[in-house]
Amino acid sequence: MVVVACGIEDRLEHPLLRRMFRARKEVFADLLKWNVPILAGDYEIDQFDDVNASYVVVVGDEGQHLASARLLPTLRPHILGNLFPELCASAVPTGEDVFEITRFCLDRNQNARDRRIARNRLISGIVTFALERSIRIYTGVAESAWLQQILAFGWDCRPLGEPRLAGNTLVGGLSIAITPETPFLLAANGIWTPEAVREAGLAEAA
Repeated sequence: MVVVACGIEDRLEHPLLRRMFRARKEVFADLLKWNVPILAGDYEIDQFDDVNASYVVVVGDEGQHLASARLLPTLRPHILGNLFPELCASAVPTGEDVFEITRFCLDRNQNARDRRIARNRLISGIVTFALERSIRIYTGVAESAWLQQILAFGWDCRPLGEPRLAGNTLVGGLSIAITPETPFLLAANGIWTPEAVREAGLAEAA
């Protein structure tokens, strides 16, 4: 199941989102050593996790978190526009039909094959979210190695400028055009998984 959660105020009241924030802590704080806020020693939640954030979550058969991403409207504060505008050679892309992909998280409690399957389901869910809501462009900030993978997925993706150092890490900004052709572009690279993509109410996954 792929669950889309939007406009959630009491995020930690929902078991699925608690599992997501815990997985984010395990990936971004414990594994990658990012300097990110940790709530109650267990949940990675920052200033962008507000009621305007949307979450796409891949859920396992037993309700476990497998993968997730946060989507932020670019007419409000977001990471590229507020923290890394220098990654864009020109103006930061913004608009009602422009959203930012952040916190792309693959649960660590999976082997490499299962992580790849979860990744493909998550990408498919993110694209479905955009097509159903007339989102035309996704933006994002990614470390250089992950940026190269994103560019190679086959969709219409391009860098927004030259990568730059953020601390000791080389990061770059990117833009992904979403059109009705995007699923076919992803399918050509074995990434599109339509059978795994359906919207469900958050309560169903609790």
